[in-house]
Amino acid sequence: MIPIARLLIILGLIFLLLGGLIYLSTRLNLPLGRLPGDIRIDRGNFHFYFPLATGLLLSLLLTIVLNIIIRFIGKK
Repeated sequence: MIPIARLLIILGLIFLLLGGLIYLSTRLNLPLGRLPGDIRIDRGNFHFYFPLATGLLLSLLLTIVLNIIIRFIGKK
């Protein structure tokens, strides 16, 4: 029962941090979704948006954060 509780606490903290980062990114006017590598095509009634650079940046950040968390959990 304790490992499940620990997992739920960690997931809750991760969601709290992600929510805080999303909130801060909108408040600080960070260009997530408008980076130079994001693909956006607007032609008449057709709109296509593919956030390539934003996805790569978020993937890199999440990989680093999760690796740090896993290393701290693995030491105990």
